Amino acid sequence: MKTIDDLDVAGRRVLVRADFNVPLEDAGDGSRRITDDGRIRAALPTITSLRERGARVILAAHLGRPKGEAKPELSLAPVAQRLAELLGTPVALAGDVTGPSARAIVADMADGDVVLLENVRYDKREDSKDDAQRAELAAEFASLADLFVSDGFGVVHRKQASVSDVATLLPHAAGRLVLAEAQVFQKVLTDPDRPYAVVLGGSKVSDKLGVITNLLKSVDRLLIGGGMCFTFLAALGKNVGSSLLETDQIETVKGLIADAEQRGVDLVLPVDVVVAAAFSADAEHKVVTVDDIEDGWMGLDIGPNSRALFADTLADCRTVVWNGPMGVFEMAPYAEGTRAVAEAITQVDGLTVVGGGDSAAAVRLLGIPEDGFSHISTGGGASLEFLEGRTLPGIAVLED
Repeated sequence: MKTIDDLDVAGRRVLVRADFNVPLEDAGDGSRRITDDGRIRAALPTITSLRERGARVILAAHLGRPKGEAKPELSLAPVAQRLAELLGTPVALAGDVTGPSARAIVADMADGDVVLLENVRYDKREDSKDDAQRAELAAEFASLADLFVSDGFGVVHRKQASVSDVATLLPHAAGRLVLAEAQVFQKVLTDPDRPYAVVLGGSKVSDKLGVITNLLKSVDRLLIGGGMCFTFLAALGKNVGSSLLETDQIETVKGLIADAEQRGVDLVLPVDVVVAAAFSADAEHKVVTVDDIEDGWMGLDIGPNSRALFADTLADCRTVVWNGPMGVFEMAPYAEGTRAVAEAITQVDGLTVVGGGDSAAAVRLLGIPEDGFSHISTGGGASLEFLEGRTLPGIAVLED
């Protein structure tokens, strides 16, 4: 795929699809403030490079799920403000997506200027299942620009007007972020240094069945934590109490366990867990082995022996991919499993990839230095679909 270095951008309008779907909270004065600007900072290398070469940068992004309605609480205004602070230059926010406000602001741009279109999902055509509707909006995006750059890795698995459709209408290239993400995941999928381990967590097995099935063909070690581990434990005949359990997936998981054994994959499950009497930071909690989970107790984190086991399993690996927390890391009593795994991965001598989403959020929330990892992905869903071996529409359209 072409990169932004292959484009002649001087004096030209460049539409950049970024991923600014950042978490917000009420600021107390009626406004909203960003609680984690990681995705905004990840877009800076592409934006800065284009500006330095004289481009007129038009940014398109979404925030939340407004479902085709202009909802003030999902405006990109806080993003424009934070972006201006990080870039050290004004960032004008259009009052609409491709309408009169957007056209007027773009027409008034000078070289090096940056403008941000309003939340693209305010327009219901953006993620419409109707190809004609998406194509119509894509044509409006294309009318605003001369070139298109895809730099929102968190959305490349979506067939959407500002992601895949507009790329067919303009000369296009991958931005710095999308290029880096694609290269990293291509490496772990096709040519990982070994031993190669993947650590999976999060709540549901059903969300990651495709990933596990595909990874069993290539990994040496597969470590399972988080809420999803209890379906694995139940498949082995263990009582999991009130822990999160997908009973309809137990037979499927039994098949995965058998497949791992047949392929010689080292499937590592927790040996102890932190259980609580209720889903609360203040609830009574204790550490028990996975054979001693009592009715009425729920597992909310992996235990100390499991943390040590996971760290030992990862110690000599040359490639590690991590997607999903080991417990309810947002609550202090149940954060240590996620912290221990993150810290163990930073000690790995090789390629270490954090697969976006909650894992990336946990790294920042727990204060783990980001430079301890080779790569922190910005796309949870996109990284999962990459690991499943799926074709991602927003990547495929960029490839020659």
